[in-house]
Amino acid sequence: MAQFQYRAVDPQGKVVEGTIDAAEVPAVVARLHDRGLIPITIASGDGARPRPARVAIQLPAVGRKRVRNRDLLVMTQEFSALVGAGLPLDRCLATLAELADNAELKRILSEVLHAVQAGKSLAEALGQHKAFPPLYVNMVRAGEIGGFLDLVLQRLAEYLERAQQLRDEVTSAITYPVILVCAMGGSVIFLLVYVLPRFSVMFSEMGKALPLQARALLALSAALRGYWWAGIGAIILGVAGFRYAVRTPRGRYSWDQWKLRLVLLGPLLRKLEVAGIARTLGTLLKSGVPLLLSLGIVKEIARNQVICRSLGEVEVGVREGAGLADPMARSGVFPPLAVQMIAVGEDTGKLDEMLIRVADHFDREVRLRINQFTRLLEPVLILVMGLGVGFIVVSMLSAIFSVNDLPM
Repeated sequence: MAQFQYRAVDPQGKVVEGTIDAAEVPAVVARLHDRGLIPITIASGDGARPRPARVAIQLPAVGRKRVRNRDLLVMTQEFSALVGAGLPLDRCLATLAELADNAELKRILSEVLHAVQAGKSLAEALGQHKAFPPLYVNMVRAGEIGGFLDLVLQRLAEYLERAQQLRDEVTSAITYPVILVCAMGGSVIFLLVYVLPRFSVMFSEMGKALPLQARALLALSAALRGYWWAGIGAIILGVAGFRYAVRTPRGRYSWDQWKLRLVLLGPLLRKLEVAGIARTLGTLLKSGVPLLLSLGIVKEIARNQVICRSLGEVEVGVREGAGLADPMARSGVFPPLAVQMIAVGEDTGKLDEMLIRVADHFDREVRLRINQFTRLLEPVLILVMGLGVGFIVVSMLSAIFSVNDLPM
């Protein structure tokens, strides 16, 4: 027997917390149902990560002013659990506002509750807040019209969870290389700014007797110490100029086009974008949103402007009756495998399912490529770091040894 901590809601919408001794999570859920409680989260008493009663998770957070993707995921999972348990909509929203750890999300949910109580639909109330993207609002609208809001919320929770898992895996994969780059840069700067100046006093009277690489390093060290402010200013101006350029439509398009043409990262970024588009489009279609409206929503949330423009061409083709696969193939942006799978989905009448399969396939491929890339990048970075530090050390040692060659 193990001890589990739970958070649940009673029939009146009040949040209840406590502990239960049971063998496993399903037994805890059954006992809570026997008490007339709707479980939200269940965690083992040993401090392990909370496990969802249905699909919900709980995250520790206090007073954030911004609604993050993870906050929206947690709220959607809890919303799906409450609606699926048959709780009235206004009571669900009141409970969600009480459960929310994010202060901004708590405020938004309270406003949504008041709007729903005033007679607005849930989709209209959600659409008034930027925290809920068009995908979210339109899927909720389709669920309200079709009478399957609980199923739509469950699909939304699954969609957001898969997207969050991919973001977490990508972030985790690039964390170590970023740390290595920072360590390498910090080590080199430390040697140039702190260690080499101590040698410059010793070598100040040696003049041309110093080896070329030692003189170059000492000059670089002096420039860093004397004109560090100019370097920082140049970096700030460069970043500001780049950000200004990519905010213009032409600059953003050129930047996105350049990213897709990169030798190693280009195909990876393309597949990552296509996976997100396919999952979004498949989720919308599965939830009853029409294809043309779904394409408009996907086009709005596409991050790469090259692919966004291609989606506009695909939208025109679909409106003219050409289907989805043929306009995608003509655009030349989407991978041939994705186009073929979508064509099969159109022929079999299972386009929504095939789009989800496309997303799953490219998600797996992206994860595999990222892992391979980071495994290859780590030893390369370590080698570069060793060579850089070694070059500085060898240059200084050669300068020290050159002292014996100076004329007396």
